[in-house]
Amino acid sequence: MLNLVYPAYELLKDIVPKKMRRERTMLDNILILLLSLGIILTGCELFTNGIEWLGKKLGLGDGVVGSIFSAVGTCLPETLIPVIALLFSNQKDSVDIGIGAIVGAPFMLATLAFFITGLSVIIFSGRRQTGMNLSTNLDILGRDISFFVIVYTSAISVSFFSVGFVKNITAIFLIAAYVYYVFKTVNSDKASNGEIDELIFSKTFKLNENIPVIVAQIALALFSIILGAEMFVGNIEVISGTLGISTLALSIIITPVATELPEKFNSVIWISKNKDTLSLGNISGAMVFQSCIPVSIGIITTDWKLDIITLVSSLLALASTLVTYIWIKVKRSLTPLPLLTGGIFYALFIVFLILRGFK
Repeated sequence: MLNLVYPAYELLKDIVPKKMRRERTMLDNILILLLSLGIILTGCELFTNGIEWLGKKLGLGDGVVGSIFSAVGTCLPETLIPVIALLFSNQKDSVDIGIGAIVGAPFMLATLAFFITGLSVIIFSGRRQTGMNLSTNLDILGRDISFFVIVYTSAISVSFFSVGFVKNITAIFLIAAYVYYVFKTVNSDKASNGEIDELIFSKTFKLNENIPVIVAQIALALFSIILGAEMFVGNIEVISGTLGISTLALSIIITPVATELPEKFNSVIWISKNKDTLSLGNISGAMVFQSCIPVSIGIITTDWKLDIITLVSSLLALASTLVTYIWIKVKRSLTPLPLLTGGIFYALFIVFLILRGFK
């Protein structure tokens, strides 16, 4: 068969104009890009459904399910990439990429993820029981944000120190802080009595809703999320080359969005189902994890010298979270408005990059 296919391919390659081939390649890449988004969305739907059932079977509440299980589960795949780069490569480019990815993740969550969540509330307000108001556990959200501000400020501040002892102490502090955060979350957690949709695997394959089936669904969901994200990022690079756009410019603006898509999609799904504590806990819990564990590894394995771009993104992330934190402390309620300001901070960062010429 291959002996027939290859000559036919060579003949078509000579007959079909190059421009048409380029257009076909671009179309293929765009279709794959859309397919990858579909895979991520499907994975997120499986994941949110499965993680809720796991929490129910284990008798856990929205705090643990959203801020720990969901947050760590969806951000772990993209976290492994920079961590592996730092642990197994001494090249300067790998170190720079690793530090940039570690610092960039909390920035994307604190700005764009908050913005998309706030926008989702507006979009789904007509079908939500609470309309434009978010019915979330403000104690959980306030605790998560305060943890994030403290540990992330510590991580940024230590970059100005050249003494290795100070950095090692900070890394240990960040790890201990996350252990304490998990302890506090579990200790103060209350079982959720909210309604849960039927387990997708049970409905599709007529299986009992037991732990092995739930874990299998979550495992497939995580595989789908990782696969979809890899396809998305890979095709973004191909399209940028075809269009003649700088890969660096496109990767700074779009690739971080792709790596954080699971958190964003999970939060949108939960917002549409009036599960606001799970939605916001999914983001804020991921912010705490990303600012503790990956950052501590970055501090230990590198000189941890943050350049102007990483410093600006870090400060904007802190500013965005503080807006929401101050709002809930003063108002004792939450609307989409403070979350939408995350989009402003993200836009400011894009303007900053443009003014610098993406250098």
